[in-house]
Amino acid sequence: MLEVARLRAGYGAINVLWDVDLRFAAGKLTAIIGPNGAGKTTLLRAIMGQVPATHGEIRFDGRPVDGTTTWRMAEAGIAMIPEGRMIFADMSVEENLLLGAWPIRRRAGIGERLAAAYAMFPRLRERRMQLAGSLSGGEAQMLAMARGLIAEPRLLLIDEPSLGLAPVVVQEIFGLLARLKAEGRTIVLVEQNTRRAVAIADQVCLMQGGKVVLSQPAAEVDLDRLHRMYFARPS
Repeated sequence: MLEVARLRAGYGAINVLWDVDLRFAAGKLTAIIGPNGAGKTTLLRAIMGQVPATHGEIRFDGRPVDGTTTWRMAEAGIAMIPEGRMIFADMSVEENLLLGAWPIRRRAGIGERLAAAYAMFPRLRERRMQLAGSLSGGEAQMLAMARGLIAEPRLLLIDEPSLGLAPVVVQEIFGLLARLKAEGRTIVLVEQNTRRAVAIADQVCLMQGGKVVLSQPAAEVDLDRLHRMYFARPS
């Protein structure tokens, strides 16, 4: 579904990604893990057009999309749930959700999709008129997830959903990811909790120093070896 080939990207004069090659298969959950500074978030931002690619290409359904604006990527059916939630604190829960359905192709039937979001996250229904900035960390992550899902994206990019959350909330978030995977959703998950990421993934990629140093089916991953590589100094 999505292919990244020889991709380089970064911020101004600072290059972060170095000739990254990855393929994300339809209906599969791909986990991208790695230490801080490995380039995981930059990769997602480059896919979404938030960071310009300086070399290589990004293809979605076989068509090149590198250089495409972020809003066009959303219209094409790719949604990103960013690290740190990035909800609109001064807007209500429901207003945040409505913003997730802004692509023209998804504005029809918004009532039904709102109902589906509230069924998936009952606590959001209880707080639908509440300002998003007053939510707990776990509730804010649920809102970010629901906002990303409400447009029914074909590809979902999720960046560090468990970051800073209590263990019981992390359990709930990964339960949701398991349900989405069972529905056949195509998901790219950036996550530092390696055990949970490997347990839920179909494919696992390890990044270090802006490069992919390991890519293999999750069922074949040796966690001890993975952790040794995770903490190794990049070459």
